[in-house]
Amino acid sequence: MESQDAPEGPGLHRAFICASFNQDITSLSVGTKTGYWLFSVTAVDKLDCIHEGVECPDVYIVERLFSSSLVVVVSLSMPRRMNVYHFKKGTEICNYSYSNNILSVRLNRQRLVVCLEESIYIHNIKDMKLLKTLLNTPTNPSGLCALSVNQGNSYLAYPGSSTIGEITVYDANNLSTVTLIQAHDSPLAALTFNASGTKLASASEKGTVIRVFSIPEGQRLFEFRRGMKRYVSISSLSFSADAQFLCASSNTETVHIFKLEQHSPSHEEESPTWSQYVGKMFTAASTYLPTQVSDMMHQDRAFATVRLNMFGLKNICALATIQKLPRLLVASSDGYLYIYNVDPQDGGECVLVQKHRMFDSGDEQVEQREEEKSEEVSPQPASQSYAATVALPSTPPSSTTLMGMIPLYISTRNFVHCLCDDVPDCRGPWTVAVRFLSIQQHSFPKPRAAGFLSYQMFADWC
Repeated sequence: MESQDAPEGPGLHRAFICASFNQDITSLSVGTKTGYWLFSVTAVDKLDCIHEGVECPDVYIVERLFSSSLVVVVSLSMPRRMNVYHFKKGTEICNYSYSNNILSVRLNRQRLVVCLEESIYIHNIKDMKLLKTLLNTPTNPSGLCALSVNQGNSYLAYPGSSTIGEITVYDANNLSTVTLIQAHDSPLAALTFNASGTKLASASEKGTVIRVFSIPEGQRLFEFRRGMKRYVSISSLSFSADAQFLCASSNTETVHIFKLEQHSPSHEEESPTWSQYVGKMFTAASTYLPTQVSDMMHQDRAFATVRLNMFGLKNICALATIQKLPRLLVASSDGYLYIYNVDPQDGGECVLVQKHRMFDSGDEQVEQREEEKSEEVSPQPASQSYAATVALPSTPPSSTTLMGMIPLYISTRNFVHCLCDDVPDCRGPWTVAVRFLSIQQHSFPKPRAAGFLSYQMFADWC
């Protein structure tokens, strides 16, 4: 799990610099002005401090190897030097210096990877021997990279371009390139592997679309839409241990959880429901639209969400099973760890069950950013596909009650405006239009930019 630097600003804990979860989400590492802290996150009601390291101040990178005693630390006072400690013995195992500032460090049981802005160093973690140096990599000012943690592989993912969202997947065991993935139109912002190293999730700097690819094939498996109204900065992505869920946090107040499930035909023998009928028509209509618009129609929305009472603060999120229940963990630069219950069946709004201050605030009190909830929040309906939200109207639709429409068939009279945030601009018009059957249950989003948007319906113009 990647470390995240904390931004400066009022109300932030003066000591907080970075945070990261270990590979199996059993501990949390926090870098501070005075050193680093290691916490156990295996219980909900308490946050045990495993270790407080004061070997070096101003720690902006701290990574722990699973639940071992090995911890990697990089300090702002020596940003080109990596220190490897045995924290239980209180001894330094080794240290390495590099030609430029260290931007990130990733490790598993076979490899330790150090990422600089234009180069990557791969070490054998058993003896710290340098195995490979990847020089002249695309400019990577954030040090973005991900390393799979499975015992059987060591896949390394990093940006293959500084201008578009291309991913290079490298085999750090065999020291060879595996595949190149054309993931996004804009540069990458976040990457993460699932626990087995068979899936890779990515997000671009726009932050609107999150994609999941198979590894090592590089085929697109899932596509999720975080939002349409604004571009955001995705700060972290994390799979659940079984890779059934994927969480994403950003500089907004919302954390999204997506469910990775293949949509298969219903096995029920009953007659198709109204919503199923609508879904089939909608799917058929999308095949006539430009690829970008069709892709948007098939993007899934969040299965569950968390609404934080903060905006603009960096945070990292992770999904873990704690005391036999699925939980969402959010470590924020306000100095708190938030723990939420996740409903794996129905999703909806997650419930805050506990929040822990990660360390004392000293002479400056940290502002409490989220009120403790005495009552359980009623779950919100999970974000679903368009067809799943449609119900059969109780009365025939009329022009006075129209709120939206569903595609009935395709004609070539009107134009369709592209609403996909991954498309830089609309280069239409396309000589395709959709004829619609009016319904009452759904309202289409307004077009993002001035353009050509007209829908011909049976009853009236929307």
